Amino acid sequence: MKLFEMKHIKKSFGALDVLRDISLEVDQGEVLSIIGPSGSGKSTLLRCATGLEIPDSGEIIKNGKIGLVFQNFNLFPHFSVIKNIADAPIKVQKRDKKEVYAQARELLKKMGLSDKENYYPYQLSGGQQQRVSIARALCMNPDILFFDEPTSALDPELTGEILKVIKDLAAEHITMVIVTHEMNFAKDISDRIIFMDDGLIAVEGTPQEVFSSEHVRMKEFLGKFHQGLA
Repeated sequence: MKLFEMKHIKKSFGALDVLRDISLEVDQGEVLSIIGPSGSGKSTLLRCATGLEIPDSGEIIKNGKIGLVFQNFNLFPHFSVIKNIADAPIKVQKRDKKEVYAQARELLKKMGLSDKENYYPYQLSGGQQQRVSIARALCMNPDILFFDEPTSALDPELTGEILKVIKDLAAEHITMVIVTHEMNFAKDISDRIIFMDDGLIAVEGTPQEVFSSEHVRMKEFLGKFHQGLA
């Protein structure tokens, strides 16, 4: 079952064409990773997909609720951890407070943060804040979860804990679209990968197909990635 589709999406900012003709679809239970160089349009694609930007043209079809995990956490500093997670389900979705708080505590347990429910964001590490952000998104019971470079604001030693959380979600067959610069992670976790370049989808396929592609820009991009590891 298709949960999400984009058809011929275009988006410009002034004279800059950021998305030039994007079409993609996401099936239920699928993990789709979006990779590519800075400025290729990855984050704008995600912002259009989640309604934070309005495309100039094209069609977006959503067959379910969408959740979004931001790269910079976006937690409310004056709310405790538990209130950050429970506030929107109660106020926006009008759900029962007792039920929401029970779910929030279950999610905190899943994230290894049961002892942090009364903490405030400033008392947490970046990795802990991002786990709270993931729990907050999950508490809205989304059908598809979008991640915008979920580890880019973290120190390298904290990156691993977030990648493990996302891997665990993938094992539960939660539908996810992940914009990431973690190539090995994308290769390991994804059912499909999209490589974007200059506002277009340049390569699309299984991890094996994408990472062995002979596409010139893909090879250049991976070459720079491997240089960075050296």
